[in-house]
Amino acid sequence: MTRHHPTIVQTYQSAMRHRSLVLAGLVGALMLSILVDCAVGPAAFSPATLVRAIVAPSAVDAQTSLIVWQIRMPYALMAACVGGALGLAGAEMQTILANPLASPFTLGLSAAGAFGASLAIVLGWHVSFVPDMWLTAGSAFVCATLSVWFLDVLVRLRQGGTGTVILCGVALVFSFQALVALMQFVATEDALQNLVFWTLGSLTRTTWGTLGLLAGALGCIFPFSLRAAWPLTTLRMGEDRAASLGVDVPCLRRASLVRISLLCALAVAFVGVIGFIGLVAPHIARRLVGEDHRFYLPASMLSGAFILSLAALVARVLVPGVVVPTGIVTALVGIPFFLVIVLRGGGDAP
Repeated sequence: MTRHHPTIVQTYQSAMRHRSLVLAGLVGALMLSILVDCAVGPAAFSPATLVRAIVAPSAVDAQTSLIVWQIRMPYALMAACVGGALGLAGAEMQTILANPLASPFTLGLSAAGAFGASLAIVLGWHVSFVPDMWLTAGSAFVCATLSVWFLDVLVRLRQGGTGTVILCGVALVFSFQALVALMQFVATEDALQNLVFWTLGSLTRTTWGTLGLLAGALGCIFPFSLRAAWPLTTLRMGEDRAASLGVDVPCLRRASLVRISLLCALAVAFVGVIGFIGLVAPHIARRLVGEDHRFYLPASMLSGAFILSLAALVARVLVPGVVVPTGIVTALVGIPFFLVIVLRGGGDAP
């Protein structure tokens, strides 16, 4: 009997179907996690009640509608958006730096954002007709964006490669951490409490306005990331190989840094410092769909959204009656994962 081996085309089509099913599964898991996040809490809702509150708010009592739409729904959706933004940024970061241990915060974005927020909180900045929350978020965003701009200028002047980017980023991390420590030292007791709570990373400050801004930014940036999927996939074979195939590596790296900085700066500005999502999500996506960035980028975004959605759920039920800062939960999960990557040799750049 003659054995029929699958052709290259059949193997390719099978791989495409598998990856598409994985993405569909991640979408389903994320939607389920969001619904569970909206249902679980001190006032637990049955699935039927939750569906009625979402589809027809007038069909449930005012208290149920208020809890679902004004408290839990923004919280759950913000967790998905922040996780998606950090997952997407982490995927691009690990590709352009050719380092599996790279994350959006490798460049010091979180520390810069924390310093910007500390300036607004400790110095007590106030502007008429501007809520203090937006002023703190704006200060964090400006500092995070300026740190990336400074890093880009420094690398251009020195004409450095990925090693220079990482080393300069590490230097920025320690510099901004020292500045944040200085602000904590001179802060009043109330300002210090607010600053510490902000740096722990929490989704409880979410509003529909901040959610809409982050979701809009993610929706605008994601198509540009997908447009660069093929050059990014080629870059995984090495800078020289990518350049020989016509990829403008410096331009590609700068464009990725712009997208990464915008996503991370907005995430840090609105929810504070939440680490390890940008490190963990790309590794999960790589195991699920491989290195083809047409699938790897959306898989990283969906994985990050799902992980942070679960972390947000755990943060609300871990201690009854208390919402634990989400950054603590992600760190507790991320640190063991980080150690596993290092012990398996993942710390060596490919």
